[in-house]
Amino acid sequence: MQQVFKVQGMTCGHCVKAVTQAIQLLDQAAVVAVELDSGKVVVDSTLARERIAEAIQDEGYSVVT
Repeated sequence: MQQVFKVQGMTCGHCVKAVTQAIQLLDQAAVVAVELDSGKVVVDSTLARERIAEAIQDEGYSVVT
């Protein structure tokens, strides 16, 4: 299932890697696409939305609802 998140605080490639790895740590099969300019994170995963948002927040970024 594809889910879209608006994330604040991502500014560079390290941010992209950190968010991607945090999500894939919970679901190795997850496909994560990050758009730094818009702050959009698109996740194709079976994980619950809350779980993905929590993983992003645990990396120090804000998920805007």
